[in-house]
Amino acid sequence: MTVTRPEDPEAIPLLEREAELAAGARAVEALCAGESSGGLLIYSGEAGLGKTALLNELRRSAAGRCTVWSARGGEAVTSVPFHVVRQLLQPALNEHAPCDVRELLGDWYEIVGPALGVAPPSGQLADPQGVRDGLDAVVVKLAGMHRPLVLVVDDAHWADLETLAWLAAFARRPDGLPVLIVVAHRTEDPVGETAEHLSTLGEAAGNRSTLRAFTPDATATLARAALGEHSDDPFCREVWAVTGGNPYETVELLAKVQDDSLEPVEDSASALRAIGAGARGSGLIARLEELGTGATRFAWAAAILGTDISLDLAAALAGMGPAEAGACAQRLRAARILVGQDPMEFVHPLIAGGVYRAIPAGVRTAMHGRAAWAVSRAGRPAAAAAPHLLQVHPDQDPELVEQLRAAAAEHLAVGAPDAARRCLERALEEPPLTDVRAEVLYELGCATLLTSPATTVGHLRDALALPGLEGDLRVDAVFRLSQALAHNNEMREAARVVAAEAERTPEGPARIRLQTAHFLWESVQAVEDDGPGRSRRLAATADRLSGRDTSERVLLMLRAWDATNRGESAVEIVQICDRALVNGGLAPGLGWTDPAWGFEPLAMLGLSYAFADRLDRAESLFAEALRSYEISGWSGGHLSFANCFVGYVMRRRGRLVEAETYVRESLRLAERVGNGLPMNWDAACMLIDILLARGHVEEAQEAADSYGFVPPYPSTIVIPDAPSVRGRLLLAQGRTKEAVAELEAVGEALKERGRHNGILAPWACDLARALADEDPLRAAELASYARDRAERFGTDTAIGEALRCAAALEEGPRAVELLRGAVAYLEASPCAYEHALARVEYGIAARSAAELTRGLTLAEACGADGLAERARIALS
Repeated sequence: MTVTRPEDPEAIPLLEREAELAAGARAVEALCAGESSGGLLIYSGEAGLGKTALLNELRRSAAGRCTVWSARGGEAVTSVPFHVVRQLLQPALNEHAPCDVRELLGDWYEIVGPALGVAPPSGQLADPQGVRDGLDAVVVKLAGMHRPLVLVVDDAHWADLETLAWLAAFARRPDGLPVLIVVAHRTEDPVGETAEHLSTLGEAAGNRSTLRAFTPDATATLARAALGEHSDDPFCREVWAVTGGNPYETVELLAKVQDDSLEPVEDSASALRAIGAGARGSGLIARLEELGTGATRFAWAAAILGTDISLDLAAALAGMGPAEAGACAQRLRAARILVGQDPMEFVHPLIAGGVYRAIPAGVRTAMHGRAAWAVSRAGRPAAAAAPHLLQVHPDQDPELVEQLRAAAAEHLAVGAPDAARRCLERALEEPPLTDVRAEVLYELGCATLLTSPATTVGHLRDALALPGLEGDLRVDAVFRLSQALAHNNEMREAARVVAAEAERTPEGPARIRLQTAHFLWESVQAVEDDGPGRSRRLAATADRLSGRDTSERVLLMLRAWDATNRGESAVEIVQICDRALVNGGLAPGLGWTDPAWGFEPLAMLGLSYAFADRLDRAESLFAEALRSYEISGWSGGHLSFANCFVGYVMRRRGRLVEAETYVRESLRLAERVGNGLPMNWDAACMLIDILLARGHVEEAQEAADSYGFVPPYPSTIVIPDAPSVRGRLLLAQGRTKEAVAELEAVGEALKERGRHNGILAPWACDLARALADEDPLRAAELASYARDRAERFGTDTAIGEALRCAAALEEGPRAVELLRGAVAYLEASPCAYEHALARVEYGIAARSAAELTRGLTLAEACGADGLAERARIALS
């Protein structure tokens, strides 16, 4: 075997790599044979141990049998969002003309196209989770077109965080795709989020190989292959001692021995350390300087640019003309420092890092500044210059601040809020001019709203404490601060912030917006000091409104929701809801993805329709939310809520199996955002309610345990009412004493707030049934209260449920009569499960096989397994 320093730097001899090679060969063979759906293979180890050589061998073995796409991280481009995934998918995208790329990406074009660099940003903020889901969809489609597919990512420790976040999620997909993902990374470099993502990949990997240094025997084999069989043992042992068995350093050292014509014998061993030092550290720099100042300057420029080194850009950065730059590049290639023509790369990342760190600190900073200028001058977007701008020392440069702000806007538009955050944080260090600083802080707060509400709160508070935010911009900052507080489960503070700003704001649209926001955050609090007083103020404000502008329409939505909670006339509630619409639909500026008001008022509108038995309108609104979020790529919390609300409409319709599917999807989406958030509570509560309706009590308890569905409850209200649902769960388990305590407490709290809707919070009927034997007088009072409030609310569902509750406290003909009435009302309502429940109870009380059969049919259609079994037992 002849060993020379390779022109391809990574062609390191694969000695003592039998296990790693076998793992790669097995993975490729299984993929090509259709025996495996792919999976994840990881090679890790210290720098220079031959990870890339293993990847090269895997690519060679897959060539001709698989489609293989490769990408590589770079130390200088870790801050460039989606840099690695763009490399990875570039071969597929290059196969198509621009018009065909649009067709290839389909509905995901506007969402994922900007991240892949094949479409301009749409202008609105891209949801990071939506972009990741879009990348999933694109790769799934490409996997079908190019199967079997191997995706290779080298130097993943230097991959951008956006790519790593996607890769870590994609690798955990449960569905088997004909895709093999192979990742190589160093073990000593990753920190922070990079380390977390690589750890996640490691946990998901079916195959993991950690590379070790060569043994003395392998080093001796390599030395004799390169220098001749006469290389003696003492010399070979010294080669191993100098390199520590590092394959890359061993190859470099042996090549230097060849260059110097050193005899591989014991007498020469003492010279190896000096020769080895010339391959790295100060020796590498001395070797570089021997090539001349021009070559050194060009190498520095290449190190600043990092990867995909353009000859023109490197020449501009080094201050050279094309001829001189070409000559310097050739000398560096001959010295095995650079490889490739245009673009170029360093022979090995160890060399790139050594050259970069050898640049004097002041010169390095200045060169990054010039690199940013050269990139901008070349017509590239601000985001392309951002990695260099981040390295420039603060110098009170207003132009640099504006460049970083522009880069941050571009990052947000492609779904990279963390990259935007880094740019804006760096802009603050410059620092910006006094009148601009508040705007930068505001933009920073907006950049972190989706990913870190707590961080947003701090930035927006700082922005509002400074001069510079005036008029609508200040009002928007206050509203976004209140949103962040609400998302951070600080409802009282959210309401206080907008109320305080409203006090300082003159009469006009801005003040109305703030007052409306105040009503909004007060209305979703689980506990408030004066609920009835707030309801009176809201009614006095909203009842005279016609819905002529956005703020009025939002106030009407809040009024409808408040009236729903209070159990006011459902007919009047529907009329209020209708006034909030324009020609039966949402007004411009109040769409589900419009940022001015968020989704909360629209959710209140849809729920108001739902509890007023207008499930058709509720379903239309929530289906529109689902479509809007999917089309816009909002795949995080917003899509979770939309699935949750569609699921709840299905629950009200009695389509319990379908409802469970939607709500479980809501929980899956919510878990990707975080735990303990309001969306988790709503979805978990709805799931437990649905499982109880289906008769799956054990599953309901498992869900409660899994999602922490126990007091204390969140500061925001939960739909349906969380303590009421928990009381119902306790009753279903026979834990009557605990259930009574839970339901008594929630009843007192809700009545004190003036909230009397027995469908939204069915505590009274459940408590009446629980107390029927122990305290019949109290049970009768509760049933009477429930019936009175139901008749005031006036929906068929509410009255039917109240009659069913009253029947549970009676016997004989009186119970039959009440249940007959309940069946009549619930048959007219859109709530099929409640109708089925009343029909079965009526059949049992009346001893009617016909009614029981009808009830059984309804229960089976609803997916109410427990109720269906109850009907079968009664029929038998």
